[in-house]
This record gives sequence, structure tokens and C-alpha cells, in this order.
Amino acid sequence: EPDAETALATEANVSLDAGASTTVTFENDGSIGHTVTAYENAIPDDAVYFASGGFASESEARDAWQDRLGGKIDSGESYSHTFEVPGRYDYVCLPHEPGGMIGSVIVEE
Repeated sequence: EPDAETALATEANVSLDAGASTTVTFENDGSIGHTVTAYENAIPDDAVYFASGGFASESEARDAWQDRLGGKIDSGESYSHTFEVPGRYDYVCLPHEPGGMIGSVIVEE
């Protein structure tokens, strides 16, 4: 199972060749908190939804962020997700969405 690492930033667009699965670790090496929150309508149909904090849907992740900063990845922390379905996965950092902090993971067969 190959591993890939990427930072939490707009340049965190990465293409991966999948075997059985591919794990991506999002590391916060900055000084402020971030999230990794999939856009629910921008992941493959058969894929499992992902968000830092382990939320089951985009709305749950957004509500948790608004209520209690749920899903926050503090400086020096990380979040990992294993991608098992080929396709494009778009994600966002919720507190920095207005500034355009979005990224994508592309898993190829």
C-alpha cells in the first residue's frame, strides 16, 4: 500500500496511482488551525466521505466547525485518509474557504 504526504494548502493537489488503496496524510506544518473537509458532491459516487474529525457528511463537518471548531487540525498535527476508489476528490479547509484554500486528490487506476 503506497503512502503519500501532502501539506494543507492550495498547492496540495496530488495524483496517485492506486493499488488496493492509497493513504494520504495531510500535515499542518503552519501556525494556525486547518481542516480537511471533502466536498460531498465532488468525490466519486462509491467513495467513503472523509473529513478531519471523522464526520459522516459535509453538513455535519460544517456544523461542527461552526459550533465548536470541530475537525480542526492544529499546528504539528495531521489527518490521514485511505482512498480506495479511483477518481477525483475535492476538499476544502473550512476556515479558509473564502480565501480559496481548496485542493484535490486524484486517484488513478
